[in-house]
Amino acid sequence: MKINVNFAAAAAIAMAVMAPAGASAEVITLGADVDAGTLDPRTQRDTTAYRVNNLLYDGLVNLDAGLNAQPNLAVSWENPEPTVWIFKLREGVKFHDGSDLTAEDVVYTFETILDPELGARFRSLYTPISSIEAVDPLTVKFELTEPYAPLLSYMDLGIVPSDYVEGGGDLATAPVGSGPMKLANWARGSKIELEPFADYWGGAPAVDGFEFVVVADNTSRAQAFEAGDLSIIQSPLSPQDIQRLEASDDIGKAVMGGVGITYINFNTAAEPLTDPAMRRAIAMLIDQDTIVNGIYEGVDEVATSILLPSSWAYSADISQPTYDPEGAKAALAELGWSDSDGDGILDKDGEDLSIEVSTHSEDPNRIQAVEFIQAMLKQNGVDATVSIADWPAFFPSVQDGQHQIALLGWLNIVDPDRLMFAQFTTGGPQNYGSYSNDDVDTLLAEGRSAIATDERIAAYQAAAEIISEEVPYYVISYQGYQVFYDPELDLEPDVRGMMRSAID
Repeated sequence: MKINVNFAAAAAIAMAVMAPAGASAEVITLGADVDAGTLDPRTQRDTTAYRVNNLLYDGLVNLDAGLNAQPNLAVSWENPEPTVWIFKLREGVKFHDGSDLTAEDVVYTFETILDPELGARFRSLYTPISSIEAVDPLTVKFELTEPYAPLLSYMDLGIVPSDYVEGGGDLATAPVGSGPMKLANWARGSKIELEPFADYWGGAPAVDGFEFVVVADNTSRAQAFEAGDLSIIQSPLSPQDIQRLEASDDIGKAVMGGVGITYINFNTAAEPLTDPAMRRAIAMLIDQDTIVNGIYEGVDEVATSILLPSSWAYSADISQPTYDPEGAKAALAELGWSDSDGDGILDKDGEDLSIEVSTHSEDPNRIQAVEFIQAMLKQNGVDATVSIADWPAFFPSVQDGQHQIALLGWLNIVDPDRLMFAQFTTGGPQNYGSYSNDDVDTLLAEGRSAIATDERIAAYQAAAEIISEEVPYYVISYQGYQVFYDPELDLEPDVRGMMRSAID
């Protein structure tokens, strides 16, 4: 495979994409919108970290294009009882430091991710695990508190070397995995450089390197790709760039439905949004069609509920509120909001109806979307303001519940449980809007414990009905996934944005 890389980037991004002297022409360069926060797979939080770690680490399973579990570190598994899973490990697997990967490393990985002190963002995905046992060096036994249907979908978590970590190794900055690539250099905020792992159990990759180059601006990233300075770019991208690149016959491309959503997170603990009726009224002032087909120029799909069309749990009969300004005005009037002083702003008991809409600065389309939402709210009597901050400042404020309405997204939704359990159960670790409903708690617990698919479908659809009525989330769109790449690459697009096929 020959990849031609021209490092004569435009001045705005030259430092980000410039190769060192003597760089191999067989180094793949991927444009990333943000730098990774950590390269420890147990605590990863951003899409760049997920995609880098997918090359640095192996999990027990790998998810294929259909999001089905395939053997990886585990060559086979069995489920002899509803609450018991046994995985047989591959022989001869080495970590990047030369040590052997054994069942003890698997035990250590999951025991530490279940330890609240680690602060793993997705710890809730593994809490049904009650114990992990190394039966022998190549056999791991998981015991669960109850049957847990999504388990295999989450077993792609990278396995870490216990001796390295316990010996003081810092996976966050100096990762050691067993994946096909290993870390060569990390220039914070600029570039993550990977090199082939010669002792990879599946054979050394067929490339000399893989670089994640940070180019925060969507259009600058597309221009760098068109100039030949990047081998691959993928979502998020600006609609105008997607349309131009999609029309080209000279590049590799794939445009498809993704496994993510863009949504409004209502803080149900913040006045005046504590009342579901108020959240429904505000939702009816959000013009999804203009946002999706105007601002995003149709690269995503207008959403109808929390369930993705690609999911086996989807139902077209479940529908959240739709754009209806007149209906919203009537609903607000029923709630006691009126323009009593004639200043154009609704008020109640002497207080104006004021709401802040926030998002992060790295995505220009999201900025445009929240500004459009602000305008629509103002047009209908809501004193709306906008708050924009960079991701490192914005996201912690949402996690801490310091927002009223926040526009953001979820990716990698490989099972309904991944988007719903931690986000909507009372006290859930990703329940940033403090939503609580006893029936939803029960249904989501049933959805992850039921083994029969029809039982899971019933549980998730019933929960989605309540969520659509009470609107802790208002799902703007089902995200599309777009990837554009050097046509000489033998890339098989993965809707999660993983890049293993590019290095084979």
